[in-house]
Amino acid sequence: MRSVISQLSLHKLEVFCMVAELESVSRAAERLGLAQPVVSAHIKAMSEKLGTPLTQRNGRRITLTEEGRRVLKWAQEVTVRTRELERELVESKSGLRGTASVGASMTIGSFILPGMISTFRKRHPGAQISVHVASPASVMEAVQSGGCDFAFTILDPRHDLAGVQIERLRDEKLMLVAAESSDISGNRIAPGDLSKHWFVTAQTGTPRRELEEAALRSHGVSRGRIAMEFGHAEAIKQAVRAGAGLAFLFESSVRDELASGLLREIETPGMSLAVPAYLVRREGKRLNQYQTRLMEELTAAMRSGDMT
Repeated sequence: MRSVISQLSLHKLEVFCMVAELESVSRAAERLGLAQPVVSAHIKAMSEKLGTPLTQRNGRRITLTEEGRRVLKWAQEVTVRTRELERELVESKSGLRGTASVGASMTIGSFILPGMISTFRKRHPGAQISVHVASPASVMEAVQSGGCDFAFTILDPRHDLAGVQIERLRDEKLMLVAAESSDISGNRIAPGDLSKHWFVTAQTGTPRRELEEAALRSHGVSRGRIAMEFGHAEAIKQAVRAGAGLAFLFESSVRDELASGLLREIETPGMSLAVPAYLVRREGKRLNQYQTRLMEELTAAMRSGDMT
């Protein structure tokens, strides 16, 4: 006799995971392109087969019971591993066609990888590549869970690195920039004078902010005048361009603005700031030939600094 769990289809597990994520049957139905009664029927069928309620209503939200949380952890593992296996198996005889999921922290995923992946795809037009751009912690979790095949990211010093392999690829230079129309005279500020100026920076408590502050402290610099905080480099750039203050931004994220004259670099004599970027893989993760080629070519481009 087959076990009850073995009778649960992958589709039902995916529906259950979506309801748990969105805490709503109606929103899950909309996201999955299904009728709401169908989603409700799937959840009911799972509960009946397992012999225990998996969800409960909490006001307008659908939350999980204790048993539901246990089932969710298992269901996520099954669905993620299934998608991972599908990516590994979708491969032509040459090994140069297939799918891959790449994780990336904000700046790397927004300003560095797009050009590199576009170049790769021109050489291998059958490529189907998904890039998961998120916080370093989220990227690391995606690698550990199998949601991403590998990732390029800065590291959150608080994150557990158990079960992953990391390889340092390059140092991302942090460059001090100001609006071209800024009233700062000249293109130099002594490190000791930085505290006199207003800054736009990443949000307090984020790895990006903590790494920046640690780099500044290593040079004996402390800032107290923070005008604005944002969650993405693009928003920081826009605020600087509008005259809100100075900002330390990765060189890769401001190349176009420096070239066009929208921003200008402010030198800080005797002070050089950089944050390391890493290749991250799950230990024991098997990549097919196509995914391996993609990882190797992106890794080589990251090391060389070639963004095209």
